[in-house]
Amino acid sequence: MVEMVETGAIGPVASQASTERHTPTLDASASPAPVTPPVAPCDLVTVPARQGLEAVDILRRGGAPAVGPVLHDGACDTLGFLVPPGTAAAWDMPGSACTRTDGRGLRLPELPELPGPDGATPRPADWLLPPGDSGEVTDPAMLREALGQAARLIEAADGCR
Repeated sequence: MVEMVETGAIGPVASQASTERHTPTLDASASPAPVTPPVAPCDLVTVPARQGLEAVDILRRGGAPAVGPVLHDGACDTLGFLVPPGTAAAWDMPGSACTRTDGRGLRLPELPELPGPDGATPRPADWLLPPGDSGEVTDPAMLREALGQAARLIEAADGCR
């Protein structure tokens, strides 16, 4: 609704369509319902933090929404990329692991625990890229490519020392 305003000698004077005379209606005045992210099952690809951070950079340079939510463990030893459910069945990337959830336990926007470097001891996690700041989940093919490129970059950098 556009309100007409006339300018008076002292300042703006509201016309008869003043908000003082407006009676709010429930549908127009009610606050919108809070938007919650969709609750979707997903699998989790964990990698060493250094390789994961390189992969995040590679994916982000490739354009949005190439990378979805990413977790890091409390000690920052590992990063976890949320990927579509079923990814673990075909995941075979050396130096990484993919945990199958079958829709149980790991759901957005809850914060799961990440496996530690020994693969067994769970560690508390926090978001590096939280849900809502990025895509829903990371595409596994794009992640595989980015992790491979990250491993080659790290190997080249370490070989220059």
